[in-house]
Amino acid sequence: MKIIFAGTPEFARIALQALLDAGHAVPLVLTQPDRPAGRGMKLQASPVKQCALEHGIAVVQPRSLRLDGKYPDDAAQARTAIEAAQANVMVVAAYGLILPQWVLDAPPAGCLNIHASLLPRWRGAAPIHRAIEAGDAQTGVTIMQMDAGLDTGDMLLLEAMDILPEDTTATLHDRLARLGGRLIVQALQQASHGTLVRTPQPRDGVTYAHKIEKAESLVDWTQPAAEIARRIRAWDPFPGASTLLGQELVKLWSCKIDSCERLLDKGPGHILSIDSTGVLVACGEGALRLTVLQRPGGKRLAAAEFLRGFDLRPGMLLGSPFAAGITG
Repeated sequence: MKIIFAGTPEFARIALQALLDAGHAVPLVLTQPDRPAGRGMKLQASPVKQCALEHGIAVVQPRSLRLDGKYPDDAAQARTAIEAAQANVMVVAAYGLILPQWVLDAPPAGCLNIHASLLPRWRGAAPIHRAIEAGDAQTGVTIMQMDAGLDTGDMLLLEAMDILPEDTTATLHDRLARLGGRLIVQALQQASHGTLVRTPQPRDGVTYAHKIEKAESLVDWTQPAAEIARRIRAWDPFPGASTLLGQELVKLWSCKIDSCERLLDKGPGHILSIDSTGVLVACGEGALRLTVLQRPGGKRLAAAEFLRGFDLRPGMLLGSPFAAGITG
């Protein structure tokens, strides 16, 4: 089957590679424009673009696909390329641009989306993060026939996956990406045999996975320990949960929940104890033992190594710029 592929990050690259490995012809790839990245802020091609170039696939990088929008020349160039590709279908995975109706209508079989949730739960931009943050026991991948709505199209294939207690967005992302690659190959195989069935999404159970903002990274120690722990896992690798420690904004990458009833005589954010296993911090309910931390400009360190650079003592208050001394 001849496919146009639209995607940008690693999640999409894995799907593109799965399609190529399955023998599908991909004459055209759409991906986001190169972005500055790294310490030197040099322009960097997306993982999908890198994959496409490795396989000699034509790449178009419009800033918009709206013919009446801010970048009509980009959209017109993309339209010319899409029409010239004469593909049967477009596969979309984490592309990052809204597809206007002319794109949805361009391929004879329309546009199929690989979405990393069990729709209609977690429509939107950040389904993996939000599933972990919410404490969901399961998530999965839905292959969807795209329409003009936000992840509202008919479901074609769906497969669930357990969220493990230790899962971060990074680890869950990798498993879902592999599942997405397998399911889109399966969906196209069924489509070629006329056995792919469209099922409208249920009206009940709709939730939205809003884009992750950097402001969400700051830990609110008045929240229950279990909720903070989920956020630490959900914000790994981006944006990384963080808290003020003295005058430094420290990132928190791993923790363990501890009820610590015997020590909860201090308010939320206070350090209760310190040892080689971690920094025990009071929360609104229970406590967290911080086990992997990172200073600005540094690397992730286990607590024992991290603590060599800080004079931390029980009673100090995290989350305040005045936390350098022991409080009440």
